[in-house]
Amino acid sequence: MDQDSQTDAVEIVDMARVKDGAGERHLDSSKTVEQYEKQIYDLQQMLEISRSLCSTFELDKLIESIIYITMAQMRALSAGVFILNAEDADAFYLGNNYSGFELDASLNYAINADSKMVEILSTSQDRVYTTNDLRELLPKSEEKNLAVLESLHPTLIIPLIAKNHLNGILLLGERIGVDTSSFDSYEIEEICIIASLASVAINNAFLVEQSSTDMMTRLKLKYYFFNTLREKLDMAAVDGTNIAILMFDIDFFKSFNDTYGHACGDYVLKEVAKLIKDSIRSGDLASRYGGEEFTVMLDNTSAEEAMAVGERIRKNIETHDFFYEGKHMNVTISVGVAIYDKEENPAASEKILVEQADKGLYSSKRNGRNRVTLMTPELIKSLA
Repeated sequence: MDQDSQTDAVEIVDMARVKDGAGERHLDSSKTVEQYEKQIYDLQQMLEISRSLCSTFELDKLIESIIYITMAQMRALSAGVFILNAEDADAFYLGNNYSGFELDASLNYAINADSKMVEILSTSQDRVYTTNDLRELLPKSEEKNLAVLESLHPTLIIPLIAKNHLNGILLLGERIGVDTSSFDSYEIEEICIIASLASVAINNAFLVEQSSTDMMTRLKLKYYFFNTLREKLDMAAVDGTNIAILMFDIDFFKSFNDTYGHACGDYVLKEVAKLIKDSIRSGDLASRYGGEEFTVMLDNTSAEEAMAVGERIRKNIETHDFFYEGKHMNVTISVGVAIYDKEENPAASEKILVEQADKGLYSSKRNGRNRVTLMTPELIKSLA
């Protein structure tokens, strides 16, 4: 231990008293300098964890961070998080939110939101459980939910609670180099702090998700799309990478509303949105631009690749069976594509790039619809 660290630790030990939520209390003079130094280090770790969890509002990335942070801090070989996949979800799902666990293909890794297990965990902030603890507390009717957890062989089950609301269930697996069935009180306190930080971060991510998502199509809203595109363009200007923007418009959309009613139009919008999202990579961004218009942003993508994606989406929609109230309907889209390229098309702003894609879209409309048009540098100049 260096001289400065020793001085700091000794000063902490020599403090007469400290204040906490319960009032004044004396520090434990029996603790060694090394023990206080460890507490200082662990507090610094918690600050870093807090910064890390607050650095993203993307739920997938956040859950991944929670998993790897808890594995590192608790020296666990595996960890996972059951979460609600939507505000009105009827169950907590594990999905792909795990690392190190071996899943049983015959089991559905979901825990009913209205189950007794969730009721118990929802009132258990700053408390942890083992599967044996839960077995003693749960009725026989909860055997199915309990079997899901027991199949993962967790050493610890930690509720993630924010504002008296359970928004996740954290599981820790086998531990490295320690008694896998034993956690001391200091470790329990540490994992409860991490769980509190994680639950607040998940709650914030849900709030951002709700405020930036179109409730009908479940795609991102226009303002979120523009904010993200602005950030991507700033990075692309430095890195020299390309960004592709695809703009879509449903052909003759008004006819669906006029012929079959607005409920049918809503059905078409939802189906088209799902087909678009299913046709792109998880890291790409799809949004509802407004009305029957949609946009997709493809990061680090060439003109040829973007055209291939646009054509795939166009074809998937054209060949999809839109079936509404006993009627089969044909739906097509027109597509415009614009590419940010530092050399060939250094669009000065996100607005200019989107306007280029929009011009490509209307070029597709004028030339017969149900087609994809690339705004080449030559075409951009001719329309300027």
